[in-house]
Amino acid sequence: MNNEVQAAPGTPPAAVLFDFGGVLADEGFYQGLLAIGRGQGLDPELFFRTADRLIYETGYLVGQASEEAYWQALRKQTGIRGSDSEFRSEILTRFVMRPAMLRHVDRLRAEGAIVAILSDQTNWLDELGRANGFFRHFDAVYNSFWLHRSKRDPAVFPEICAAVATAPGRTLFIDDNAGHIRRAAEQGLRTILFTTVEAFEAELPVFFPAHKRRE
Repeated sequence: MNNEVQAAPGTPPAAVLFDFGGVLADEGFYQGLLAIGRGQGLDPELFFRTADRLIYETGYLVGQASEEAYWQALRKQTGIRGSDSEFRSEILTRFVMRPAMLRHVDRLRAEGAIVAILSDQTNWLDELGRANGFFRHFDAVYNSFWLHRSKRDPAVFPEICAAVATAPGRTLFIDDNAGHIRRAAEQGLRTILFTTVEAFEAELPVFFPAHKRRE
């Protein structure tokens, strides 16, 4: 547990770290893999769990293996048939940006907060950023593919806080993965477990009172 003194209650965070898939955009990785599994006649949830495990085990998530190696490993374990480009299209087309979340990002940034992406992603995030232009909304983008470590490693959280020059207690982390949220909180970050845009908008004023929803 991080023993750093927390910011005084009511003090807005100096930096806000947003997850990508499941927060800023629909969760294309999950939805795309379910679609691939269904299309191959497999149990979609079981297929997703296998694919999710392999993206870690192959090293693709942290830039230690290629996309080709990842799909080959998944073919070997599940018997799926199809091209890499077909599979990646099923995933990337389902990362649909959430305009309401980008509006919150822009407002926080305009008010002086450092805003950054902290995502367990691959080179796909770079492709999506170029295609959709959303990187311009952020001061920095931290991607596990280039960090060579993922949010499963608790040390990544204080490392990113140092990179944006804020203490963990002055940093708000938003993610839809309960495990990532737990690890971040254990390192002293303030957190929001994202479920829906509406729930996020209801909780954000706890940290930024000026963002109280207008009735």
